[in-house]
Amino acid sequence: MSADGTGFLYPFLGAAERDADSLLADLARSAREKAAESAALQRATIAEFGELVEKAAAEMAPRFAAGGRLYTFGNGGSSTDAAILAGLFARPPEGRPLPSWSLAADQAVLTALGNDVGFDLVFSRQLIAHSGESDIALAMSTSGGSADLLRALEEAKRRGLLTIGFAGYDGGRFATEGYVDFCFVVRSQSVHRIQESQAVLGYLLWAAVQRRLAEGEGSDERR
Repeated sequence: MSADGTGFLYPFLGAAERDADSLLADLARSAREKAAESAALQRATIAEFGELVEKAAAEMAPRFAAGGRLYTFGNGGSSTDAAILAGLFARPPEGRPLPSWSLAADQAVLTALGNDVGFDLVFSRQLIAHSGESDIALAMSTSGGSADLLRALEEAKRRGLLTIGFAGYDGGRFATEGYVDFCFVVRSQSVHRIQESQAVLGYLLWAAVQRRLAEGEGSDERR
């Protein structure tokens, strides 16, 4: 194992003497195994949640048609994923641009709230300031248990927003607290694999919303 304690990730790199061909073969095999694992989890996740994606999209489309906005948020890598998803809705490669905003996008607001009122409230306070009952709150997490995300989802639910949660493992408190209208749980113990499958779910959700809006399903009053 390496001195920094990360040798378990790639044990074949720790050998004192390795010929280049053998090392490259091990690296290639490791990459293939990870890709296969990720693809299998993505297929299983789509099979489990494909119908729920369509149901969530059916609720989101009328809200967008009524002028609602999507607010996304998360921590760490999930914050980046949430920002990417907001960007997909707001600036799609095709289809209709939809109002969407990552609540971690403004670092001045985020750090001011963290300093002044506490990090647990950095997202809920923004929803209080900006959101309305036609809006949508979407939280991304691997654990499903982050306090700041739960506070925001609770506030969103209280204010009449549609709430969506992406989680991993067993779903954590996203799956049990009752604040999430649509909860998508990627059933894995690997943060990397969870986030990869969540990215696929996010894309499918965007595509389903676009399809419903194109078909005019969001033109009626909110259901």
